[in-house]
Amino acid sequence: MGDIRILENAQDEQFLTCSQEITDLSKEGYQLLKENRVNEALECFKQILELDTDNNYALVGMGDSCRKRGAHRDAVRYYEQCLNHHPGNNYALFGLADCYKVLNQYPMAIKIWKEYLKHDSRNVTVLTRIADAYRKLRDFKNSKEEYERVLQMEDHNPYAIIGLGHLHYDFKEYRDALYFWEKMLETRNMACVDIRVLTSIGNCHRKLKTFDDGIAYFDAALQREPNNFYALFGLGDCFRGLNQPRRALEYWNRILQQDPRNKVILTRAGDAYCTLREFDNAKDYYNRALNIEFDIYGALGLATIDKLQGHIEQAINSLTKLLQHDPKNHRLYLELADCYIKIDDAHQAVEILRAFQRFGIRNNAVTDLLEKIGESRIAAL
Repeated sequence: MGDIRILENAQDEQFLTCSQEITDLSKEGYQLLKENRVNEALECFKQILELDTDNNYALVGMGDSCRKRGAHRDAVRYYEQCLNHHPGNNYALFGLADCYKVLNQYPMAIKIWKEYLKHDSRNVTVLTRIADAYRKLRDFKNSKEEYERVLQMEDHNPYAIIGLGHLHYDFKEYRDALYFWEKMLETRNMACVDIRVLTSIGNCHRKLKTFDDGIAYFDAALQREPNNFYALFGLGDCFRGLNQPRRALEYWNRILQQDPRNKVILTRAGDAYCTLREFDNAKDYYNRALNIEFDIYGALGLATIDKLQGHIEQAINSLTKLLQHDPKNHRLYLELADCYIKIDDAHQAVEILRAFQRFGIRNNAVTDLLEKIGESRIAAL
């Protein structure tokens, strides 16, 4: 009997020593993770798993470490291993859902987050993440319901308010988006609100064509970050909408100082110079875009300059070739029809515009030009 008790005591002591070692390694591992010393943290968690292959702290720690390294698929494996042995582990559920979100597997992320809510039904962070995931899936109804559920718990939750703004913006409901984003200004002024809220409000005004109102918000954003792309782009586009190409060029060129190979901005700058009838500058910008790679709007810009300079046949040839690249681009049909109008071939202009309409695409500019040609032909009788 004495020998058995000695053996049992030795086993208990060994267990306590092992348990203490695991506790110490676990604390050390998580501290190293906080300090972003991920490789060292991994070693701690691996040592724990050598002592206890299903240890929940170590498996979650391995998942968190892999997630910090961007190895999300590896992290999924560790979180799932933890949940197989420790169902309902909140940390594993949270980490696993976040991995699926990063991997763009939103239905899986939603499923895991909803599992988490069984243990913590009023966690607004998880609820907003579910709403965000539904938004990514373009599920307006469920996304809106989840955001509103958060607002019932916290009526000024910024993530839910901003999320509702993005949701309505994504569905082109710009006035509703504006309502939610402006709510962020109710409790703080422009100098304190997140700069992304300012550019988002500016973008709503840009879409609603209330350009003067948009300028104020983009300006406020630019005061905070002088090189913010979205503020510079927004201001350029607002002045473009207000038909102030010279002002727009200030911002297009500021973007190009940072990103000289941005094709969209090169063609926008080309358009501004074209409007100002500074054709040499316009050609330079269009060609810079085309030298990067083929760009339909750069080529369209050059054809437009040919038309404006009276080289109509050359413009017609260029535009006809461009239709092969982009057969449903209404701007090509409008420019081509205008070329035929300039050489008094109204019949061919009508045929060009009707060819576009046969695609079943409704475009007000095409319809208006057709009506204008019809009225001109009647007046000429």
